[in-house]
Amino acid sequence: MQRKLFDIYAGKMMAVCRRYTKTNAEAEDMLQEGFIKVFTKIGQHENGSFEGWLRKIFVNTCLNNWRKRAIHSGWIDVESSTAADTAEDGLQKLQAEELLNMIGKLPEGARLIFNLYAIEGLPHTEIAVLLNITESACRAQLSRARKLLQAQLKTHS
Repeated sequence: MQRKLFDIYAGKMMAVCRRYTKTNAEAEDMLQEGFIKVFTKIGQHENGSFEGWLRKIFVNTCLNNWRKRAIHSGWIDVESSTAADTAEDGLQKLQAEELLNMIGKLPEGARLIFNLYAIEGLPHTEIAVLLNITESACRAQLSRARKLLQAQLKTHS
């Protein structure tokens, strides 16, 4: 049963882990740790989307790993980023893999907040609580992430 569950969801959950980690090796570690949590807590799943429940476990596993590492480099330094023009049609030309690679190049704090806000759909208030930062710091990091992505898009075109 566990093997079948792993086979079905490992690819999707690896994509989640990869968005929140710096290396493939670290993502693989988070994938393994996440599945251990899933297997020990599977009896706690109630009604609702099973995949959504899994995703929440994996996101929280990655966030806990981030907290343990206590690496906050580039965290609040929003003034150092340069403004870039919006590449309106740039996203349409990109393949998903290219976009994920660009997101992966963001500074860790900006990448984390961009993933939580833009991909996971969490509001700033919830992200601020999860990361133990202020809402304004959260908004600033999201703005920084967007500007850096726009700059990458501009050079990609």
